[in-house]
Amino acid sequence: MNLYKSIEDLQAFVAAERAQGLRIAFVPTMGALHAGHLSLVKRALSECDRCIVSVFVNPTQFNDPRDLETYPRTLEADSALLASVGASALFAPEVSTIYPEEDKRTFDVGAVAEVMEGRFRPGHFNGVMQVVSRLFDIVRPDCAYFGEKDFQQISVIRAMVRLIGSPVEIIACPIVREADGLALSSRNVRLTPEGRQAAPSIYRILSESRSWAKELTPAALIERVTREINAVPTLRVEYFELVDTDSLQPISSWSDSPAPHGCITVYCGEVRLIDNIAYH
Repeated sequence: MNLYKSIEDLQAFVAAERAQGLRIAFVPTMGALHAGHLSLVKRALSECDRCIVSVFVNPTQFNDPRDLETYPRTLEADSALLASVGASALFAPEVSTIYPEEDKRTFDVGAVAEVMEGRFRPGHFNGVMQVVSRLFDIVRPDCAYFGEKDFQQISVIRAMVRLIGSPVEIIACPIVREADGLALSSRNVRLTPEGRQAAPSIYRILSESRSWAKELTPAALIERVTREINAVPTLRVEYFELVDTDSLQPISSWSDSPAPHGCITVYCGEVRLIDNIAYH
């Protein structure tokens, strides 16, 4: 596996592969890789000829400087993991390579970026769109693979691709979980032993809530899920919303959407965890 730090070197590699008529996949990451990321690479390699992975902790999507500071950085381990699953190239640029000057672009993709994470993390999605559009422009892949743990992010990126007229096909891949149900996340390494014990309750309660949904209104379900999770020591719900899968707009009645989806953010101690579940 080749490691590239410069745009020119990476693009020379991509051009040589394209000259052979090969199909290029791309998996953008912020590193601290785990089995969830590796599942994206494996899926990409099953559908395309080459898979390029980027590892770049993007400063423009953090609205909490401390979160940026404490985000795990493990490039050597990441590189070994990617090589073990057959990734074709790793692009690990410096911040100055991605942003030679301040990126002042703003993306108006409408309501999908304004609810949930958009409300609680102002500026976050604009930063995501800045870096993803920049990476797409550098790599120019045929397909890009994203995990469904970041459910809202996938909708935002799809909207951005339509907005800028990018030809990249966005492919969503299922959440990968630990045996106890906890969604894999790079932030999980920051959980305390007590927090790690408590965190699987998030998915356990979400799973149980599918049966509660048969008898409760959306508002009553939100209240019950929130109450049950908050009753677990160290867990505190920031928000739990029931939305339409496509529009991401909140529903007040189950008949409002043919495909309702629940999206949740929970603080486990100081670590912010996200998860989601389908109700259809």
